[in-house]
Amino acid sequence: MPTCTTEPMLPVKTMQDLVSSLNEAMGNSGLGEDLRTVRQVKQLMHSYVSQSDDWVQHAIYHEGSRYTRNLVDDGNGKYNLLILVWGEGQSSPIHDHAGSHCMMKLLAGELDEQLYAWPRDGALELRRTAPLRTNSVAYMHDKIGLHRIGNPSLTTRAVSLHLYSPPYNMCKTFDESTGAAVQSTCTAQKLTSLMASSQNYACSPGFTADPTMALPQGPAITST
Repeated sequence: MPTCTTEPMLPVKTMQDLVSSLNEAMGNSGLGEDLRTVRQVKQLMHSYVSQSDDWVQHAIYHEGSRYTRNLVDDGNGKYNLLILVWGEGQSSPIHDHAGSHCMMKLLAGELDEQLYAWPRDGALELRRTAPLRTNSVAYMHDKIGLHRIGNPSLTTRAVSLHLYSPPYNMCKTFDESTGAAVQSTCTAQKLTSLMASSQNYACSPGFTADPTMALPQGPAITST
């Protein structure tokens, strides 16, 4: 388990500083169940001030996509750090995070987060909507509920940095009116990168069902 230090952290001036500090904070354990580490990682995400020169090489976008997912660092398999590029007016489905911690920092543009309660009988209950602006940080976990992220601008793309611990490649998405769930399998496609191990995350053409969850198949999506 990583040790949560009370000593002042080194300044996080660049994306590489942030990656190094995250690796040091989480060690070989990822976020796990230690809330002190969760708070420390959130503080690190806050402390980095977005500079496009740091991340533009990862901000790969495919015209016509809902959004793209680009790997910045794989965290030795205990977490991963991705940059997502959101097209104008595009949004994710309502989704869970497969039991993982999700930390999100907005690097450019604006996004809206809609938080939902887990479905019980029928339609999902919208609990709140929160705007996210450049350099703001949000935290999400299945214990909190479900959410949907969207770019409200019809003229400007948005770029966000996401930390998932542990990494996952399957999640559930939900129909807002019925609460019905489908399961998505995401695959990785390597991209040319200026930093090692950069990949683009995109969804497979369809769903691969997990027989233990007995979920129906649905159209392909990309999840955050």
